[in-house]
Amino acid sequence: MKIAMFDAHAYDREFFEAANREFHYRIEYHECRLNGETAWKAKGSEVVCVFVNDHIDEVTLAVLKDIGVKTVALRCAGFDNVDMKK
Repeated sequence: MKIAMFDAHAYDREFFEAANREFHYRIEYHECRLNGETAWKAKGSEVVCVFVNDHIDEVTLAVLKDIGVKTVALRCAGFDNVDMKK
């Protein structure tokens, strides 16, 4: 499985690479925040992993759907940055 991780920094990469040793997922790290203009970077991924400042609105979700992303995983406590109706 390929995962596109947005708003990812060096400390994120270090932690997730260590945790991934057991699972062997393909993780692609993006320092940019996810939004309608950057969502295309997830092409080829089944999952996007987002953080609190990523913007998962109707436009972003439409792009993700069009490129085949099936799951949006949150690595933050809240979900007010996600358009839950869409």
